[in-house]
Amino acid sequence: MRARVPGTVREVEPGPGGGVIRFARSELRILVAVNGAVFWGWDGAGPEPSYALAGACPEPDPRAALEPDTDGGWRVVAERVTVAVSRHGALEVLTPGGVTLRRDLPPRWWEAEDGPARWMQRSEVPADARFFGPGGRAEGVRLRDGAYRLGNGVAGRAAEGAGSAAPVAMPVQLVVADAGTHLLFVDNPWDGTVTLREGAEGAGSGHDRAGTCELRMEGGPVRGWAMVGTPARVLLTWASLTGAPALPPAWAFGHHHVREGTGGEDEVRRVVAGHQERRLPLDAVHLGDGHLDGRRAFTVDLDRFPKLPMLADELRREGIRLVSVVPPAVRAEDRRGEAVFPDLTGARERYAGQAAQGFAGVWHTLGSSAPVGREAHHVDALCLARSAYEGLRSEVPSGEGPLVLSRSGWAGLQRYGGVWCGEGAAGWSGLRASLAQVLGLGLCGVPFSGPDVVGGGRDGSSELYVRRMQLAAFLPLLRTVAAGPVGGGPWEYGAVVLGHARVALGERRRLLPYFVTLAHLARRTGAPMVRPLWWPAPEERALRDCEDAFLLGDALLVAPVLEPGAVRREVRLPRGRWYDTATGRVYEGPAKVLVDAPLERIPVFARAGAVVPVRGEDGGTELEVWAPAPGRTGGGLVVPDDGDGGDGPEAERYSVTRSGPRVVVRRETENGAEEPSRPVRVRGLGGSGGQM
Repeated sequence: MRARVPGTVREVEPGPGGGVIRFARSELRILVAVNGAVFWGWDGAGPEPSYALAGACPEPDPRAALEPDTDGGWRVVAERVTVAVSRHGALEVLTPGGVTLRRDLPPRWWEAEDGPARWMQRSEVPADARFFGPGGRAEGVRLRDGAYRLGNGVAGRAAEGAGSAAPVAMPVQLVVADAGTHLLFVDNPWDGTVTLREGAEGAGSGHDRAGTCELRMEGGPVRGWAMVGTPARVLLTWASLTGAPALPPAWAFGHHHVREGTGGEDEVRRVVAGHQERRLPLDAVHLGDGHLDGRRAFTVDLDRFPKLPMLADELRREGIRLVSVVPPAVRAEDRRGEAVFPDLTGARERYAGQAAQGFAGVWHTLGSSAPVGREAHHVDALCLARSAYEGLRSEVPSGEGPLVLSRSGWAGLQRYGGVWCGEGAAGWSGLRASLAQVLGLGLCGVPFSGPDVVGGGRDGSSELYVRRMQLAAFLPLLRTVAAGPVGGGPWEYGAVVLGHARVALGERRRLLPYFVTLAHLARRTGAPMVRPLWWPAPEERALRDCEDAFLLGDALLVAPVLEPGAVRREVRLPRGRWYDTATGRVYEGPAKVLVDAPLERIPVFARAGAVVPVRGEDGGTELEVWAPAPGRTGGGLVVPDDGDGGDGPEAERYSVTRSGPRVVVRRETENGAEEPSRPVRVRGLGGSGGQM
């Protein structure tokens, strides 16, 4: 079958923010929005309707318009981006200075008699560019050469043996190059495959080989969005387009434990008591489908849970919330018993009923292996998350918002909740893949996510269980699954593992104010909580290829142990002064350093001048300030939890200055600098801490 291509330009219709370019066999709509995002759509496709957009399409930029370009082409020049279209339909996205970030060749269509037209588009990026996005595997968050499946809920490598599926598949790419960063989103929910090939720079007089991306989709529309700038600017634009991330309740950043099996109310109390007796923080208990009546969603087995609302109130008084599973439905008429999404009819009312039973949140278990239609795949999961968020929000107690966790979803999922990445692949490769998934989701606008910390026979290694726990303690979602056959907790591994778990969970509890602050900032700016090392300096090529460490906000660098038997590891530090938080030792970056990583902890570094809100011994918030280098300054933001589940209070801005051995911390207000109203502890002076 012969492919259809656009042909040559025949007519142009300028309009606000761009216009329509008509070719011999198709037409292209270009629109530059006021937020700097660029929309492109072929064959009459417009930006609406769209499940991804948070509302109506942004208004066009009135200062941008189509104008003639060289060689019969056209272009749109805007403040942050230039879009050029050749006379044959190739589309280039350029920086304001005219440097090419991406070049999309004219698309090709293959018409079908019994369905929509399949289409394909090839793209080129600079030779030094690196691809990032959902679908990261055990190799790391960077999307390496290969084919990645996008549709029918099947994410990850298309090839056999490429690892476990990523939790959320959507055609989003974040591309980082020397020339700049850009994000591409193809707003198309059909099944498809993207094939990536990184470029290579020529040595000496050799020629560069551009990086390539080939996208093949099983149906239309042929449309998408592109946005350019620094990583922070790109994610801010993406959030303004697809919606600000929902703000999880403060308790959601604590320790969650999954209680599976068929035990009833007494069994839940036993698990809670086991954590309390061993001084293990616990903030939520997730009930698996064993508590459901016949394992049907939105039901409760009254024989095992006869007084569920009373149990929920009892636990809430102890600071513990109950979260219910929502499993996939099973089609009775299908002999294969394939799982599908629960019926969305009256879903909001059903979720409101969950809240009335005492549940503070839900987790959806339908993952990426369940076929739900050629076009729908993750869009149904997005609709389910919306119903859950709106239904729970109408009934949860005032003073906190609901928690919605999904195993599948589509662009815009962050508006309603986060992603639990499941158990992931077994073994040490699965540990690395878990980190890649959280980083990739954050770069695609989903800041709240995390893997399950599993143990027992699933991994067969107490060391791996401890390293999983230590990594999860610094990720947005910390969720453990019953470690052994009794289903109690980490104490089933013995006293040594229990001690290490207590340290990890204790450090997580101490950092809760910092996690709450990062969540508020993510809602306001779209910036991920967990960030790759290159986030503040994407021009640093060495940082682009570093995938075994990450930044938690802009203050902490975490270097998890990802290999068995390791008690030391090499860490690449970005530019600036960094403190080892365990030893207080100072390091100057950029550098590679070899540090201790005993089984009881993983290396964590604090940026000099950082202000980190932490939980004090009395439960209040304190400021942990890391001394800047002599003659340098620092600072940070703190957003306290106001408990209303809304956008939160105003951010508290602090400045840090150092003069000799003295470090001065001030709160910046409209009336000038003031003394901090919170206790302050300065660290990094002479390798020891001290009160200011």
